[in-house]
Amino acid sequence: MAQSPRLPSQFLEQLRQIIPADRIITDMADVWPYGGDNSRRHAPPDAVVFPVSHEEVEQIVKLSDAMRIPLVARGRGTGTTGASVPVEGGLILSTERLNRIIAIDPDNRTMTVQPGVTNQEVQQAAAQHGFFWPPDPTSAAVCTVGGNLACNSAGPRAVKYGTTRENVLGIRFVTGNGIGMHSGVHTTKGVVGYDLTRLVIGSEGTLAIITEAILKLTPLPEAKRTLRALYRDIGSAAQAVSRIMAQPVTPCALEFMDGKAIDLIRDRLPEPLPASCNALLMIEVDGATEDLEHDVQAVSTAADGEGCLEVRSARNAQEAAALWEARKALSPAQRSVAPKKINEDVVVPVSRMAELINGVAELGQRHGITIVNFGHAGNGNIHVNLLVDPDDPVQMSHAEQCLDGIFSLVLSLDGTLSGEHGIGLVKREFVSRELEPAAITLMHAIKDQFDPHHILNPHKTLP
Repeated sequence: MAQSPRLPSQFLEQLRQIIPADRIITDMADVWPYGGDNSRRHAPPDAVVFPVSHEEVEQIVKLSDAMRIPLVARGRGTGTTGASVPVEGGLILSTERLNRIIAIDPDNRTMTVQPGVTNQEVQQAAAQHGFFWPPDPTSAAVCTVGGNLACNSAGPRAVKYGTTRENVLGIRFVTGNGIGMHSGVHTTKGVVGYDLTRLVIGSEGTLAIITEAILKLTPLPEAKRTLRALYRDIGSAAQAVSRIMAQPVTPCALEFMDGKAIDLIRDRLPEPLPASCNALLMIEVDGATEDLEHDVQAVSTAADGEGCLEVRSARNAQEAAALWEARKALSPAQRSVAPKKINEDVVVPVSRMAELINGVAELGQRHGITIVNFGHAGNGNIHVNLLVDPDDPVQMSHAEQCLDGIFSLVLSLDGTLSGEHGIGLVKREFVSRELEPAAITLMHAIKDQFDPHHILNPHKTLP
C-alpha cells in the first residue's frame, strides 16, 4: 500500500517513539475511511493515531504543534457538518481506544469517562445504578461522548433535561500547544474562575482535545407515557407547542413532523393517518408513577385545541412503539427519495416555529426543492431536509440559493444557525451573519490563546 508523502519522516519517527507502531496507520488505503463523516465531505488524512491515555494525547499534540502538523480529533464520524474532515491532511487523532468508563459515583450522581465511550454505553452503565445521562442523539448507539461534547449534541430529551453543556460538570483536555489541564468541578455548584468547560464544549475540537469528562447523571424516572397529537396544519401544531411549553408539566420529548414528512410515510404505517393531517407531534411525559396520570392529562389538554384532530395516549409499551412508528419510518422514507439529502438543524423561538416552516415551504417552492421538516419542537430546533441529488449541478445550485434564504429567514426570526449539529465546514461562511464582527474577533483571540499555531481542526467553525 502507498504511504502518504506529506508527513515529514522525522515526525513519523518521533510519533512512533510516543505511540507503538501498531497504533499508527499511514497506508493510504487504511487512512482513507477516516477522512469523511456524514456530511459526505471527504479529505484523506496522512496518518491516523490511536492514543489510549491523556498523557499520550499530550505528547502527540506537543509533537504536532512543534512541527506544525494539522491535527483533527475524531470519534465515530457521525457528524453532519464536516467538522472532523481533515481538510489540510495531517494527523487524525482517533478516540476509538480512549473508550474507558473510568468511574461511576452513584452517591454523587456522576460518571467519569474517556471521549471514545459511546452514548449508548454510558446509558447502559448508568442504568445499572438507576440513572441516565440526558443527552440522547438519534445516533446514540454509535456516536461518542467526545462527539457529543464537541458539538453540544443533545437530542429529544433536551427540552426537559437540558443540553450536553448542562449535563457535564468538568473535563480534562489538552490545548493546541500540548498543555493538559482540568476545568470544572465534581460538584453541582462551582464558580471559581472562568467557565472553560462550557467554552470547550461545543468548540468542535478547535480549542482543545477532550480526554475525560465528568458527566452529571439523572435518576431514571419511575414511569413514562407516550402521546401522539395530529393537526390540520402547521399553525395549529405550533400553537399547541407554545401551549404545552407554557404550562407547568414539561414533557421529556416533544417532536414534530410537517405535512411533507407525513406524506412520505403515510403508506409505511400499520394504521393510516387521516388525510387531513398535515402536522404531527410526538410527546413523551415522564416522572413519578403517582403523578403521571395528572401530568399526561395536563399535557394532553394543552396539546388539544383549534386545529387538533386527535390526541392519543399509549396504554402500554406496545402501543407506544406503534405510535413511534411514524417517526421511525421517516428516515428510510427520505433515503428512498433522496439518499444524499442535505440536513440542516436550525433553531427559532418556539412561538415563531410556524413562521419558519411556512417560510421554508415558500423557499422550497420558489427554488424547486422538496423540503421535509421535523425535529425537536419543544426547543424550536427544526431539522430542515432538502431532498436533492448532489450529482445534479443545477439542482445543487438551486439548493444553495435555497439554503441561503433559509438561513436568512432563521436569523430574521431571532433564531440561530445550529442547535446541535455544529458549524464545521458546512455553515462556516454563514457565521458572520449571526455573530457581530467584534464577537468574531474576540473568538479568534481566544483561539490564539488555546491553539497558538492553529493546528487543531483548521478551517472549522469560525469565518
